[in-house]
Amino acid sequence: MLFDQLHRREFITLIGGAAAWPLAARAQQPAMPVVGFVNAGSSDARGLAAFRKGLNEAGYVEGQNVRVEYHWLEGQFDRLPSLMADLVRRRVAVIATPAGNFATLAAKAATTTIPIVFGVGEDPVKLGLVTNLARPDGNTTGISFFTLEVAAKRLGLLHDLVPRAVRIAVLVNPANVPTAEATLRDMPEAARALGLQIQFLNASTLREIEAAR
Repeated sequence: MLFDQLHRREFITLIGGAAAWPLAARAQQPAMPVVGFVNAGSSDARGLAAFRKGLNEAGYVEGQNVRVEYHWLEGQFDRLPSLMADLVRRRVAVIATPAGNFATLAAKAATTTIPIVFGVGEDPVKLGLVTNLARPDGNTTGISFFTLEVAAKRLGLLHDLVPRAVRIAVLVNPANVPTAEATLRDMPEAARALGLQIQFLNASTLREIEAAR
């Protein structure tokens, strides 16, 4: 899941704000703080450039006053628990999960003290990440893209563009459990409101995506 430059800037601002969290959470940090950047997808050059630009705008320069460890899991969601456990064991300053429900939930399960800055596709309250949107509590904060609501809008636009279509195929990655479950749960309702039929197809790999076409 990619997010635009505006959202990236908001995300970096949140990371910068993590520096104001309790000193006790940072007292054991090394002289140069480490940001554990975790993305369950593939490396994205444009997103990476925007992330680094946002760091610079927030006053952080890699190699000078911050170190970032980038972890691109290429859809291997089963690696998330062990990776998060390792980041927690090494007491990184912040865990950044800018584009993924599953990565954020794995981070949340791994620590209640290290700040987590997330970018998720659903309501963070429903995901159990925060109890209040206006004032996130605990060690998590971030932004939501509400992709399911956007998906319903896209479904409506697709219906406007192809009004005679009655069956729509939706690709679902079953390995990304939270997003897959939410899509399977909520998309049919949006489709029924438009008089459309939904056909779900599993697509976890590039080969499966090609086959679904």
